[in-house]
Amino acid sequence: MFRITRKTSIGVLLLAIGFLFTSCEEKMETVKIHNEELQKELIFEDNFDSGLEQWNVEQGSEGRTVETNKSKLEIDDVAGCTVWLKEAFSGSIMIEYDVNLIKDGGPNDRVSDLNCFWMATDPENPSNLFANSKQRDGKFSNYDSLQLYYMGVGGNDNKTTRFRRYTGDGGRPLLPEHDLSDTKFMLEPNTPYHIKIIAHNGIIQYYRNDQLLVDFKDDAPYTSGHFGFRTVKNHMTVDNFKVYQLK
Repeated sequence: MFRITRKTSIGVLLLAIGFLFTSCEEKMETVKIHNEELQKELIFEDNFDSGLEQWNVEQGSEGRTVETNKSKLEIDDVAGCTVWLKEAFSGSIMIEYDVNLIKDGGPNDRVSDLNCFWMATDPENPSNLFANSKQRDGKFSNYDSLQLYYMGVGGNDNKTTRFRRYTGDGGRPLLPEHDLSDTKFMLEPNTPYHIKIIAHNGIIQYYRNDQLLVDFKDDAPYTSGHFGFRTVKNHMTVDNFKVYQLK
């Protein structure tokens, strides 16, 4: 029979204090943006263990697959695909996920276009990004009417890496510092990448494996909207998707 003694009570108390201290440490995790230290709080995650109920797929009908496979999101696309998270976020956020571009002899194993949208809204339907979802159908030019941030890593057959701010009226200005062509900014096949995206008080950053590819100051920032994976003629997997609120 287990007997509770004074010594046992002290041990349990110390264990509880240690647990609380550890929990506080986890809650107090921080991220540094320029010279500002911010706390991060996990507000959404998907390890793709239970299908795509939380996602909305926009994709043409020609030879394509978007599914969860072995607890990962797998995109095998021919002509253009966007996989939107149905939930929108606002304020200062950080998005993280792991991705791998597959080259294994498949028809779409091109290793190109590791792209994404974030803070996306539709000026024609401000309260419902998905009102025109069927009309967009995954075709890239059909997204020109949205307001959003766009990052395209290894586009144009893995020859360009570009960041753009879509203005919602067809404008997609490309600044010289956001038009990268050096091979160090391109993609390698079958290589795990960790992506980190930050939107905080007009500071827009995009990291790939701790390599800062974009550090943009937006004087009129988009502060709410949806995130979407974007690609074309490509085969890739995504896992460990997380969204944090920054405070």
